[in-house]
Amino acid sequence: MKRNLITIMLFLMVISASAQKQKYLGMALFNTQTDLPFGKFSGLFTKEFHPGFEATYGENISTGKNHEWYLELKVAYFFHRYVQHGIPVYLNVGYRYKINSRFSAETSIGAGYMHSIPATAKLKLNGNGDYVNNKGVGRMQAIATYGIGLGYSPDPSVTRPVTIFTNYQQRIQMPFVKSYVPLLPYNSFMLGIRKSIK
Repeated sequence: MKRNLITIMLFLMVISASAQKQKYLGMALFNTQTDLPFGKFSGLFTKEFHPGFEATYGENISTGKNHEWYLELKVAYFFHRYVQHGIPVYLNVGYRYKINSRFSAETSIGAGYMHSIPATAKLKLNGNGDYVNNKGVGRMQAIATYGIGLGYSPDPSVTRPVTIFTNYQQRIQMPFVKSYVPLLPYNSFMLGIRKSIK
């Protein structure tokens, strides 16, 4: 599985390198909840708060009059209370449809790596019968994502426009605990801003 993921990521990087690019940077804040895909949208605003932030470097690899295909490298951090600190690093491939000069709708899929650090003490018995810290530096995990979102550009006529966006993302972390919960699904609601840099 890791070889396939690396092959796909390299393929996408080659496509991106050979294309005419419009580049942008983005930043988003988000809340995340564990549940089945599309299972907890209202809970993202009314239940537990598991905060996070995400930085994005993106390139439009194909642009038409009313659409854009894009490739994004994303780095994030989130805190799931009593469970883990998560540091995802992943690639997104997406399609953005321009509804008009100011509004757009988009969808994307992604895959990558996530470093999971336990948020609580993790202990084990040593040879003397004492409990010692067994937390370590965390675990390597794989993630897959799917997202849908909307964007709004207040002034699209400027050279480097700014876009305010929202995104509802499904993320699956694997393998979480092989014998208990092999796939851990997350729902996230993001609110952010992106700005063209070229």
